[in-house]
Amino acid sequence: MARADTRKRTGGRAAAWPDQVHGVLGALKVRQVAYVPDSGHARLIELCRADRDMRAVPLTTEEEGVALLAGAWLGGERGVLLMQSSGTGNCINMLGTTAECRFPLLMLVTMRGQWGEFNGWQVPMSQATIPALAAMGVVTQPVDEADRVPETVEAAGRLAFNTGRAVAVLISQRITGAKQFK
Repeated sequence: MARADTRKRTGGRAAAWPDQVHGVLGALKVRQVAYVPDSGHARLIELCRADRDMRAVPLTTEEEGVALLAGAWLGGERGVLLMQSSGTGNCINMLGTTAECRFPLLMLVTMRGQWGEFNGWQVPMSQATIPALAAMGVVTQPVDEADRVPETVEAAGRLAFNTGRAVAVLISQRITGAKQFK
């Protein structure tokens, strides 16, 4: 769904969360942003790409982001992985690395297969996201109100970076809006 449609649907509130999350990432000293292009993260990606203090790295697949951010951490930088819930399944094997090596991984996951979904292929991974991430030792923090996204990202970032754990903020489809193809 286009950003303008999201603002109309939510009275303008949803458009603010990516801007606020960008500020939170800056305050957390995040320097590397790994992402698979995603309309739910479009505004946040745009902000990170324009930020001279952040390096935005497009990925061909989500598990590349786990390895990239492991390297960033070893090199002294913090990072974040932006992806859709359908991409979490691609990361399962690589997430074992975070648990075994005890390095922090902050993930912001826009959910698909939830509220108003049109594509049935998105539903199975949506249903499996929390159990699959939990099985790999990832702390999940779902959020379904746009106003709560920035504070949830801040808390998740502190948890990840202070404790050396993988933490995923799951941003509900109620916030990003259901995609529609005509």
